[in-house]
Amino acid sequence: MHPNVDRVAAAARDAGLEIAVERFPEGTRTAEDAARAVGCEVAQIVKSLVFIADDRPVLALVSGANRVDLGRLAAALDVAAVRRASADEARAATGFAIGGVPPFGHAMAVSVVMDADLHDHEVVWAAAGLPDAVFAIDPASLARVSGARVAALAEDAGGAVAPA
Repeated sequence: MHPNVDRVAAAARDAGLEIAVERFPEGTRTAEDAARAVGCEVAQIVKSLVFIADDRPVLALVSGANRVDLGRLAAALDVAAVRRASADEARAATGFAIGGVPPFGHAMAVSVVMDADLHDHEVVWAAAGLPDAVFAIDPASLARVSGARVAALAEDAGGAVAPA
């Protein structure tokens, strides 16, 4: 296994969860790519998006079918300002490149907020540290292992706030 995948699997084990990482040579970098590779709905793909909230990195776990409402994210974090992290900021905070950022196993402690819409599914699929590696997990375990606070993060239909 690749060291990135090993780190994600080890973090899961440390939290009492065994995950089965699957690799897809065609890639799972976008939610659409991942859904196609896995054979599930786009809504079952977990996008791990890094933001900067009042100058500190945070991770938003969002359904692949949704876009993040920055106002809702700021309210959930009780901060004044939120912006998308650059690729370098995301890598520095998590230790992973965009497209492979997992929900846990990060390089540093990062606050995590999980969109409540992920609970609409029995199983969701999250990145496992590489752009071609994912694993299945139930939303309750995802919230527990990632230490996520669950909140409504998705923008309402019709209001483009933050591209995802």
